[in-house]
Amino acid sequence: MSEAALRAIKAGKVGKGNVLVAARMAGIMAAKKTSGIIPLCHPIQLDSVEVEIFPGKGAVSASVTVRATAKTGVEMEALTAVSAALLTVYDMLKPLDKAMVIEAIRLEAKSGGRSGNWLRRAK
Repeated sequence: MSEAALRAIKAGKVGKGNVLVAARMAGIMAAKKTSGIIPLCHPIQLDSVEVEIFPGKGAVSASVTVRATAKTGVEMEALTAVSAALLTVYDMLKPLDKAMVIEAIRLEAKSGGRSGNWLRRAK
């Protein structure tokens, strides 16, 4: 994203409101509604959804941790939450920067569920 868009976030000067708070709420809401968005995804009772939004140099990053005691994993809930959070950032900042790019949405780690634990290997 442009430096102007990033400055607007940090200064709280975005017309639609607080970008970081809105993105966090969008992520939580999306995690809860994943089964209604992704075909064939099971509805799961979630124990917790933690959404963190990090403004950095020329970018905003999002990290989501989802926990559940269900027998299936919650990767789709986490990935849906990250997507919604970043789309919210884009929506709120598009008047300032239509050239923003959302990229590198990926699973970093999971534990539990039928397939067990998984951790992305560093390259």
